[in-house]
Amino acid sequence: MTPSVHNHRSLRIVVDHAHELDAALGSAIETLQQTAVAHPCCGILVTREAAGQYTVAHDASVPFGDTHQRIA
Repeated sequence: MTPSVHNHRSLRIVVDHAHELDAALGSAIETLQQTAVAHPCCGILVTREAAGQYTVAHDASVPFGDTHQRIA
């Protein structure tokens, strides 16, 4: 039996204006949701790194089907 290997992806989002944020995060989350359906192993974590800078990533600490957020 071969252990399953999961390719956890992350996307970096950088916006200059607050009005761009919702669309940029929504697009990144949707992209990772599509990948997660093909390889269900974990949820999505959105991390605010700094003003206008976010990371959206598959994260094993988040249950599959959930999206959590945190501030770094």
